[in-house]
Amino acid sequence: MKKGYFGEFGGIFMPETLIPAVQQLEQVFISAQQDGNFKQELEKILKEFVGRPTPITFCKNLSEQLGCKIYLKREDLAHTGAHKINNAIGQALLAKRMGKKRIIAETGAGQHGVATATAAAFLGMDCTIYMGTVDIERQKQNVFRMKLLGAKIHPVDSGSKTLKDAINEALRDWAGSVETTHYLLGSALGPHPYPEMVAYFQTVIGKEAKKQILKMQGSLPDAVIACVGGGSNAIGIFKGFIRDKKVRLIGVEAGGRGIKRHHHAARFADPVAGRLGIIHGSKTFVLQDPDGQIDNTHSVSAGLDYSAVGPEHAYLRKKKRAEYDFATDTDCLKGFEELSKQEGIIPALESAHAVGYLIKHHAEFKDQVVLINLSGRGDKDLEIASKELGVKIE
Repeated sequence: MKKGYFGEFGGIFMPETLIPAVQQLEQVFISAQQDGNFKQELEKILKEFVGRPTPITFCKNLSEQLGCKIYLKREDLAHTGAHKINNAIGQALLAKRMGKKRIIAETGAGQHGVATATAAAFLGMDCTIYMGTVDIERQKQNVFRMKLLGAKIHPVDSGSKTLKDAINEALRDWAGSVETTHYLLGSALGPHPYPEMVAYFQTVIGKEAKKQILKMQGSLPDAVIACVGGGSNAIGIFKGFIRDKKVRLIGVEAGGRGIKRHHHAARFADPVAGRLGIIHGSKTFVLQDPDGQIDNTHSVSAGLDYSAVGPEHAYLRKKKRAEYDFATDTDCLKGFEELSKQEGIIPALESAHAVGYLIKHHAEFKDQVVLINLSGRGDKDLEIASKELGVKIE
């Protein structure tokens, strides 16, 4: 496979000013993987600060209701409330290794921003977070968390004012401050080595989950399901089972209000707008208009509201090792409500897409063992969900 590519997907499509930065990052990443001290430090922080390993939980009530055995990988129980902290700590350690004292990041739902701000505070680094003003409005709790952790919030008021535009502004910052700054990209996308590197730091999810499900269930799951925005939580858990050909890997995109232009963020599901393109330094599946301009998207969940998908997911789909479908906003909210009522676990709206997908398609999984990656907890989404569900908060 060509360096930096997953088949035809991936690569480095960046301004010349940033090429040395990604090349330096690649070299440091390669050297860190071979350094026992780096691995030891990372494992120590993940254990003592992040709270790994996170458990898996058997959903007795929902399993009885749907007719299959459902387990959750509980990334919602990691410090800061989502899987994002695994990658944030890993990249922040690489930044220190490069001698960079400032970190910048983009965020949509705010979980990556919170994780980055947390990692920066923990390691004594300066932090700036770029966030679209639409997302700032719908994720006020996470905005306050980031500020409390010492991060500077840079509102982005251009374009759709969401994740895509936050990434654009973060890249502009990086181009002008590359000597002192590391761009801590939050998902398995962007130019090489980011997709490979983020997957490496998130693979801990799949490694843990495989051991845990074998111990609890005595067998591998029939299917592993995860939501897919950029794709870091999904690639993290998929990696643990990718060689187990009998295990179905199912990625669930944001179907929004349905597969109509500007009403969803399902790159693979849209037969017209979803096609090969280049965005934010990588060649992958992108929602775009007939002229190749990036389409605006919609999802009830800010973290899945992105117009492209990570290149390794595009590759897994083409090789038919993973399959991808979508859950609508309605499906998502159904998953959000049912998991909360049936199991006492309030999921992030992102993760609720995976739950909602299983509820909708449960007949297909009758008597099977299903493992869902619960990538985050739902505290941040209570205001959004209450409005969508028509529940007045006094």
